[in-house]
Amino acid sequence: MERTIKITGKGEIAVSPDRIRLSMNVKSVDPSYEQTVKKSAEDTKILRNAVKSAGLNPKELKTARFSVDTAYEEYTDQNGRWKRKFIGYEYRHALFITFPNDNKLLGKILYALANCPVDVEFSIAHTVENTKKVKNMVLEKAVEDAREKAEVLTKAAGVALQEIVTIDYSWHDIIVQESPMRMLADTDCLAAPGNSYDVDIEADDITVEETVTVIWKIA
Repeated sequence: MERTIKITGKGEIAVSPDRIRLSMNVKSVDPSYEQTVKKSAEDTKILRNAVKSAGLNPKELKTARFSVDTAYEEYTDQNGRWKRKFIGYEYRHALFITFPNDNKLLGKILYALANCPVDVEFSIAHTVENTKKVKNMVLEKAVEDAREKAEVLTKAAGVALQEIVTIDYSWHDIIVQESPMRMLADTDCLAAPGNSYDVDIEADDITVEETVTVIWKIA
Protein backbone atom coordinates (compact mmCIF):
# COMPACT_ATOMS: atom_id res chain seq x y z
CA MET A 1 0.00 0.00 0.00
CA GLU A 2 1.34 3.40 -1.00
CA ARG A 3 2.17 5.62 1.96
CA THR A 4 1.17 9.26 1.76
CA ILE A 5 0.91 12.39 3.86
CA LYS A 6 -1.92 14.86 3.46
CA ILE A 7 -1.35 18.49 4.46
CA THR A 8 -3.55 21.58 4.21
CA GLY A 9 -1.64 24.81 3.71
CA LYS A 10 -2.96 28.30 4.29
CA GLY A 11 -1.98 31.33 2.27
CA GLU A 12 -2.62 34.86 3.51
CA ILE A 13 -1.50 38.23 2.21
CA ALA A 14 -2.43 41.86 2.83
CA VAL A 15 -2.76 44.14 -0.18
CA SER A 16 -3.30 47.88 -0.41
CA PRO A 17 -6.52 48.73 -2.27
CA ASP A 18 -6.14 50.74 -5.45
CA ARG A 19 -9.77 50.71 -6.64
CA ILE A 20 -13.14 51.77 -5.25
CA ARG A 21 -16.29 49.78 -6.01
CA LEU A 22 -19.42 51.87 -5.63
CA SER A 23 -22.60 49.77 -5.55
CA MET A 24 -26.03 51.35 -6.06
CA ASN A 25 -29.56 50.11 -5.44
CA VAL A 26 -32.64 51.79 -6.86
CA LYS A 27 -36.29 50.77 -6.88
CA SER A 28 -39.66 52.22 -7.78
CA VAL A 29 -43.32 51.17 -7.90
CA ASP A 30 -45.70 52.21 -10.69
CA PRO A 31 -49.27 51.18 -11.52
CA SER A 32 -48.53 49.39 -14.80
CA TYR A 33 -45.79 47.11 -16.03
CA GLU A 34 -45.06 49.44 -18.95
CA GLN A 35 -44.71 52.47 -16.66
CA THR A 36 -42.38 50.54 -14.38
CA VAL A 37 -40.09 49.47 -17.20
CA LYS A 38 -40.10 53.02 -18.59
CA LYS A 39 -39.29 54.45 -15.15
CA SER A 40 -36.38 52.02 -14.72
CA ALA A 41 -34.90 53.13 -18.05
CA GLU A 42 -35.31 56.80 -17.14
CA ASP A 43 -33.72 56.33 -13.72
CA THR A 44 -30.78 54.43 -15.21
CA LYS A 45 -30.23 57.24 -17.71
CA ILE A 46 -30.21 59.77 -14.85
CA LEU A 47 -27.65 57.70 -12.94
CA ARG A 48 -25.42 57.43 -16.01
CA ASN A 49 -25.59 61.22 -16.43
CA ALA A 50 -24.68 61.62 -12.74
CA VAL A 51 -21.68 59.34 -13.23
CA LYS A 52 -20.66 61.34 -16.29
CA SER A 53 -20.96 64.66 -14.45
CA ALA A 54 -18.51 63.32 -11.85
CA GLY A 55 -15.91 62.72 -14.54
CA LEU A 56 -16.39 58.97 -14.91
CA ASN A 57 -17.26 56.96 -18.00
CA PRO A 58 -21.03 56.21 -17.88
CA LYS A 59 -20.41 52.98 -19.83
CA GLU A 60 -18.52 51.68 -16.79
CA LEU A 61 -21.77 51.66 -14.79
CA LYS A 62 -22.73 47.98 -14.88
CA THR A 63 -25.85 46.05 -13.88
CA ALA A 64 -25.45 43.40 -11.18
CA ARG A 65 -29.14 42.48 -10.87
CA PHE A 66 -32.44 43.66 -12.34
CA SER A 67 -36.00 42.50 -11.69
CA VAL A 68 -39.62 43.58 -12.13
CA ASP A 69 -42.21 42.00 -9.81
CA THR A 70 -45.76 42.59 -8.68
CA ALA A 71 -46.08 44.87 -5.65
CA TYR A 72 -48.63 44.66 -2.84
CA GLU A 73 -49.57 46.78 0.13
CA GLU A 74 -50.52 45.08 3.39
CA TYR A 75 -53.35 46.40 5.55
CA THR A 76 -55.94 45.26 8.10
CA ASP A 77 -59.62 45.26 7.25
CA GLN A 78 -62.43 46.37 9.56
CA ASN A 79 -62.38 42.92 11.18
CA GLY A 80 -58.68 43.13 11.98
CA ARG A 81 -57.64 40.62 9.35
CA TRP A 82 -54.47 41.12 7.31
CA LYS A 83 -55.08 41.80 3.64
CA ARG A 84 -52.93 42.49 0.61
CA LYS A 85 -53.83 45.03 -2.07
CA PHE A 86 -52.20 45.06 -5.49
CA ILE A 87 -50.56 48.44 -6.05
CA GLY A 88 -48.59 47.87 -9.25
CA TYR A 89 -45.16 46.67 -10.31
CA GLU A 90 -41.85 47.28 -8.60
CA TYR A 91 -38.50 47.29 -10.31
CA ARG A 92 -35.24 46.73 -8.46
CA HIS A 93 -31.93 47.56 -10.08
CA ALA A 94 -28.52 46.87 -8.55
CA LEU A 95 -25.62 48.59 -10.30
CA PHE A 96 -21.94 49.16 -9.65
CA ILE A 97 -18.99 51.09 -10.95
CA THR A 98 -15.29 50.80 -10.13
CA PHE A 99 -12.74 53.58 -10.37
CA PRO A 100 -9.33 54.55 -8.95
CA ASN A 101 -9.00 54.86 -5.17
CA ASP A 102 -9.27 58.64 -5.14
CA ASN A 103 -11.23 60.48 -2.42
CA LYS A 104 -11.71 63.55 -4.61
CA LEU A 105 -13.26 61.43 -7.36
CA LEU A 106 -15.37 59.63 -4.77
CA GLY A 107 -16.57 62.97 -3.38
CA LYS A 108 -17.66 64.09 -6.85
CA ILE A 109 -19.71 61.00 -7.61
CA LEU A 110 -21.29 60.95 -4.13
CA TYR A 111 -22.33 64.56 -4.62
CA ALA A 112 -23.73 63.78 -8.08
CA LEU A 113 -25.76 60.85 -6.74
CA ALA A 114 -27.03 62.78 -3.70
CA ASN A 115 -28.25 65.61 -5.92
CA CYS A 116 -29.85 63.60 -8.71
CA PRO A 117 -33.65 63.04 -8.65
CA VAL A 118 -33.35 59.26 -8.29
CA ASP A 119 -33.73 57.80 -4.80
CA VAL A 120 -30.59 55.71 -4.58
CA GLU A 121 -28.89 53.78 -1.79
CA PHE A 122 -25.23 53.00 -2.22
CA SER A 123 -22.31 51.29 -0.56
CA ILE A 124 -18.57 51.79 -0.89
CA ALA A 125 -15.97 49.02 -0.89
CA HIS A 126 -12.28 49.01 -1.70
CA THR A 127 -10.63 46.42 -3.91
CA VAL A 128 -7.65 45.95 -6.23
CA GLU A 129 -7.44 46.15 -10.00
CA ASN A 130 -5.25 43.09 -10.58
CA THR A 131 -7.25 40.51 -8.64
CA LYS A 132 -5.76 37.63 -10.66
CA LYS A 133 -2.25 38.48 -9.46
CA VAL A 134 -3.43 38.62 -5.84
CA LYS A 135 -5.23 35.28 -6.12
CA ASN A 136 -2.14 33.62 -7.60
CA MET A 137 0.05 35.01 -4.82
CA VAL A 138 -2.32 33.64 -2.16
CA LEU A 139 -2.35 30.18 -3.75
CA GLU A 140 1.46 30.16 -3.97
CA LYS A 141 1.66 31.03 -0.28
CA ALA A 142 -0.78 28.23 0.55
CA VAL A 143 1.28 25.63 -1.34
CA GLU A 144 4.50 26.89 0.29
CA ASP A 145 2.87 26.62 3.71
CA ALA A 146 1.73 23.06 2.98
CA ARG A 147 5.24 22.05 1.90
CA GLU A 148 6.85 23.60 5.00
CA LYS A 149 4.45 21.70 7.26
CA ALA A 150 5.02 18.47 5.33
CA GLU A 151 8.82 18.80 5.60
CA VAL A 152 8.64 19.43 9.36
CA LEU A 153 6.35 16.45 9.95
CA THR A 154 8.21 13.98 7.73
CA LYS A 155 11.55 14.97 9.28
CA ALA A 156 10.15 14.48 12.76
CA ALA A 157 8.70 11.11 11.73
CA GLY A 158 11.93 9.97 10.12
CA VAL A 159 10.47 9.48 6.63
CA ALA A 160 11.30 11.05 3.28
CA LEU A 161 9.00 13.40 1.41
CA GLN A 162 8.64 12.40 -2.25
CA GLU A 163 6.62 13.60 -5.24
CA ILE A 164 3.18 15.19 -5.05
CA VAL A 165 0.23 12.87 -5.68
CA THR A 166 -2.58 15.44 -5.81
CA ILE A 167 -3.26 19.10 -5.09
CA ASP A 168 -6.82 19.83 -4.03
CA TYR A 169 -8.14 23.35 -4.37
CA SER A 170 -11.79 24.36 -4.53
CA TRP A 171 -11.94 26.56 -7.61
CA HIS A 172 -14.21 29.23 -6.23
CA ASP A 173 -13.71 32.96 -6.58
CA ILE A 174 -11.41 34.47 -3.97
CA ILE A 175 -12.95 37.76 -2.89
CA VAL A 176 -10.41 40.60 -2.92
CA GLN A 177 -12.57 43.26 -1.32
CA GLU A 178 -13.13 44.78 2.09
CA SER A 179 -16.55 44.84 3.74
CA PRO A 180 -18.65 47.57 2.11
CA MET A 181 -19.68 50.75 3.93
CA ARG A 182 -23.39 51.37 3.42
CA MET A 183 -24.62 54.91 2.97
CA LEU A 184 -27.74 56.83 1.93
CA ALA A 185 -27.77 59.42 -0.78
CA ASP A 186 -28.87 62.00 1.82
CA THR A 187 -25.36 62.81 3.00
CA ASP A 188 -25.97 66.17 4.66
CA CYS A 189 -23.24 65.40 7.21
CA LEU A 190 -20.60 65.92 4.52
CA ALA A 191 -19.40 69.35 3.54
CA ALA A 192 -19.98 70.21 -0.10
CA PRO A 193 -17.34 72.53 -1.59
CA GLY A 194 -18.69 73.31 -5.06
CA ASN A 195 -19.89 70.16 -6.81
CA SER A 196 -18.14 67.67 -4.56
CA TYR A 197 -18.27 66.27 -1.03
CA ASP A 198 -15.19 66.46 1.15
CA VAL A 199 -14.52 62.76 1.66
CA ASP A 200 -11.68 61.54 3.88
CA ILE A 201 -11.57 57.74 3.81
CA GLU A 202 -8.31 55.90 4.43
CA ALA A 203 -8.90 52.27 3.49
CA ASP A 204 -7.06 49.60 5.44
CA ASP A 205 -5.15 46.82 3.70
CA ILE A 206 -7.30 43.97 2.44
CA THR A 207 -6.50 40.57 3.90
CA VAL A 208 -6.94 37.73 1.41
CA GLU A 209 -6.62 34.07 2.39
CA GLU A 210 -7.10 30.62 0.88
CA THR A 211 -6.31 26.99 1.66
CA VAL A 212 -4.82 24.23 -0.50
CA THR A 213 -4.62 20.53 0.39
CA VAL A 214 -1.60 18.62 -0.96
CA ILE A 215 -0.89 14.87 -0.79
CA TRP A 216 2.72 13.65 -1.06
CA LYS A 217 4.19 10.19 -1.27
CA ILE A 218 6.46 9.32 1.63
CA ALA A 219 9.13 6.66 1.94
